[in-house]
Amino acid sequence: MFKRNKRISLLQYWTSRYLLTLFIGLAIISLISAAWIRHTTFENRLEMMEFLADETVYRLTDNSGLNNGPFNGIPGFIRDRERFTMREIDPILYVVDTKGNIITSNRPVPPGSAKNVVSMLDGEEGTKELTIGLEPVQYVVKRKIENSQELIGWVLVVEKKENLTRVNQAYGQLAILIGALALLGWVAIYFLSKRLARPIKQVAAAAKQVQEGSYSVDLPQDSKEKEVYELVTSFENMAQKLEQLEKTRTELLAGVTHELKTPVTSISGLLQAVKDGVVTGQDAMEFIDMAVVETTKMKTMVGDLLAFNHFAVDAIPVKLEPVNVNQLLREAVAQWEVMQEDDSVHVNLHLVDPAIHVHVDIVRIQQIMTNLLTNAKQSMDIGSVTLTLKEQGDTVSIIVTDTGRGIPVEDQAFVFERFYRGENKKYAIRGLGLGLPLSKMMAQSIGGDLKLIESHATGTSFELLLQKATTSYDLTQKS
Repeated sequence: MFKRNKRISLLQYWTSRYLLTLFIGLAIISLISAAWIRHTTFENRLEMMEFLADETVYRLTDNSGLNNGPFNGIPGFIRDRERFTMREIDPILYVVDTKGNIITSNRPVPPGSAKNVVSMLDGEEGTKELTIGLEPVQYVVKRKIENSQELIGWVLVVEKKENLTRVNQAYGQLAILIGALALLGWVAIYFLSKRLARPIKQVAAAAKQVQEGSYSVDLPQDSKEKEVYELVTSFENMAQKLEQLEKTRTELLAGVTHELKTPVTSISGLLQAVKDGVVTGQDAMEFIDMAVVETTKMKTMVGDLLAFNHFAVDAIPVKLEPVNVNQLLREAVAQWEVMQEDDSVHVNLHLVDPAIHVHVDIVRIQQIMTNLLTNAKQSMDIGSVTLTLKEQGDTVSIIVTDTGRGIPVEDQAFVFERFYRGENKKYAIRGLGLGLPLSKMMAQSIGGDLKLIESHATGTSFELLLQKATTSYDLTQKS
């Protein structure tokens, strides 16, 4: 047994996948943003420490600060801890002499700090990372204190690395922003998926309706999306076509039954009359002749059905050969005229000069021309049919124009549909509606085509396209 996969709704399917994509994207953005915030905050705080060191050096080396000796006039702001307290960090500020003795600090100096301060004096001024024993990593900003280009001490600004990189508040704001974007994205994705799923659900419901045999579907046509609009309109057109085909199929069954039953009934009645002796002598012979005519008609209809089915599955081979198109057309018209019982329809020929050879199956072309000429005659009581040859590049066009009643506009789109018979012919002329579909299939089987050019109240024009025989090999083979 086959295991059936679990199906989920289109809305759930796309919403879940869109959300997964959204969350992955936001997660990546969050990581990148957090790393950028951490790095930027670290750089800014180091710059703040450097500014503090530079500002302290400037104040200490100002004339007013050195008027009573190198460190006797240290400004009172250095002793004011709150003066150097920053919002995010609170670095320690040391002013030391050249021997590492702490002159002053912005906070009380804990025991043992002097030793650490001495270790910070190694190297030139600048900013560097420092690890002292087991203490946390610290960053130290060093600046010289000079008087008349003589080194008299150092300004040290010290802060732990973990304080410099702490951005809890920024992380919280980032989390709120990412959460808001996720919520907004989910809402947008949900409603967009719902909007996309709605017409598809409607089409699916309409498909079930068609499956149950009801072809009258009503789908909204107000979709702004091009693809959705094309889906809806294509489905409605398909439903209408299926309805027409279903109607045609029903009519076909009734038509085929009627068309085959009528000659069978006639043959049975005629032969029964002869058998029972109702008619004798010459009348009996006429009845038998009429039975033979009805048999021929029935044989023709059955032959059309068989021929159509064979062509539908490409079971009938074609024999292509180069033929003079003028001669081909003359012979086809002459063969058709021989079969006519009256001369109510006159055929006019407009041939090409010089003659052109086409690559065709002669039998199939004669069948196509017979169907076209017969249809033309059935559309008029008295009139004419004009056959015009035209050269068109690698093809030759045979235009068949009659002066008949024309094909109704509503029937023109279905003239090549199998078993379709218009209202004008359905009850007036017996047949199965296979003449034009079979002719088009035969034309296509030899590399050509059959088209309806135009039809109106004063006549109809069909065009038969044939391939030229362009190679010298084809012509020599024919001769």
